[in-house]
Amino acid sequence: MNKSNNLYRDIITGFFFMTGVFGFMSGEFVLSTMLFGAASLSSNLDLDEAQS
Repeated sequence: MNKSNNLYRDIITGFFFMTGVFGFMSGEFVLSTMLFGAASLSSNLDLDEAQS
C-alpha cells in the first residue's frame, strides 16, 4: 500500500468532515449533507484497487 496516497485520502476526508461540521453549525444543511456524503465516499472508496 502506498502510505502517501492514504495520507492524502485521510487529509481530504478530514477536510470534508470538518467543513461539513462547520457548515452544519452555521445552518447550511444542504451543503453540510453533501460534504458528509463526500467524506463518506472518500473514506470508503479504494481507488488503488481500480488502478491495478
